[in-house]
Amino acid sequence: MSFIAQLAGKKCLVVGAGVTGQAVAQELIKFGAQVTLFDEQKKESAVKNLPADVDLAVVSPGWRKDHPVVIDLQKRNVEILSEIDLAWLIKNELAPNQKWVALTGTNGKTTTIQMVESIFHESGLNGIACGNVGETVISAVCKAHPYDYLALELSSFQIDWSELPKYESVAILNIAPDHIDWHGSFDAYAKAKLKLISQSKQVILNKSDPELKTRCAGLTDVIWFSLDTPAPGEIGLVEELLIDRAFSPTPNEAQEISELVDITPTVPHNILNAMAAASLALSLKIDYAKIKSGLNSFTTDHHRMELVRSDKEINWIDDSKATNPHAAAASIMANFNVIWIAGGLAKGAAMDELVKQCANRIKAAILIGADRDLIAQALQKYAPSISVKLIDMKSDNKKLMQDVVSYAAQLAQPGDNVLLAPACASMDQFSSYVERGQLFAQAVKQLS
Repeated sequence: MSFIAQLAGKKCLVVGAGVTGQAVAQELIKFGAQVTLFDEQKKESAVKNLPADVDLAVVSPGWRKDHPVVIDLQKRNVEILSEIDLAWLIKNELAPNQKWVALTGTNGKTTTIQMVESIFHESGLNGIACGNVGETVISAVCKAHPYDYLALELSSFQIDWSELPKYESVAILNIAPDHIDWHGSFDAYAKAKLKLISQSKQVILNKSDPELKTRCAGLTDVIWFSLDTPAPGEIGLVEELLIDRAFSPTPNEAQEISELVDITPTVPHNILNAMAAASLALSLKIDYAKIKSGLNSFTTDHHRMELVRSDKEINWIDDSKATNPHAAAASIMANFNVIWIAGGLAKGAAMDELVKQCANRIKAAILIGADRDLIAQALQKYAPSISVKLIDMKSDNKKLMQDVVSYAAQLAQPGDNVLLAPACASMDQFSSYVERGQLFAQAVKQLS
């Protein structure tokens, strides 16, 4: 009997009632399963409230494997799947010829996977980006008219829970400390990311990233990409051109992928994003001209290095999506004379390396949020000459950001870049990084 046929009448427990859990429940019900949607992650009595009879549990990625609910299900020998694994099993029956590629990294995932989707559209291919962006994977798989290609953006949580997929190719952009509170250590977080390598026919890695270069030095059959001139088997940069020496018919041949002017914004980390997107597309044998067109037509989402205002030779830049030190460093290093707005929830990350790397770009720092002192201490230790202003937390988010912007306006002089690149998550003061960026932009636009 097929996997889908076995779902009819099966008692399924969906653990986690967020976006992923609700999508999983919806599709399981369509296949005739008896579904219980369970979401008591933070309640100590959660295990007591579990259904007594469970045939299959599908666990949402935010749940840790050592959660009492998960441990209880394991002790009862309940079959446990992730959303990604469930989608893979269903895909093998509904759309066996559908091809999957995947992308992960600490930063740049959403931008890069949306670049891949743009390339799909420009190529006339029936493909979509899904996973940690856009639709859930299970929803994308269960369409009445299946897609031919799925480009999955995967978080470390999703990879950690996933065992079954075999991707046509995977790309890893970078690895830097993040989600230490969830994984327990940076090493565990890095291993979760690198687990994706064992699940793919083709592996594409960023040679410019020190952590990837160190941890993957012994791997063979890797396609590396970087901002350097490419060696045979690599993707790289030659003057103003992105060059392929990995997918071209012979290693000694160099094929132009695109020009730098096709990539916006044309900053180092986004050029690397474009290389990863192009590599995933090339692994699917997409034409160079279509890749160039896809990169050229792509525009980044709001709150990603977004120029909000340029007035009196002062730039106001919203990079609220820079929710960890690695992302903030990339943003700061793309600018000079930075008045840096940062702070929030650090999620267990340290700020020392960020400050050491970026000190010569930072003119002043305005710090907000629960972990603002963490950043202030790093600045005091490694860059004591930088002016630091701590803004107290307020119940009124709008007023908070108005105060931040007002103080930045007092400091800013012609040639300065006022940059919101928090290096932290937003949930201590804002509903999301989106709200944080929106309030920043509103306050900036209200300046006289």
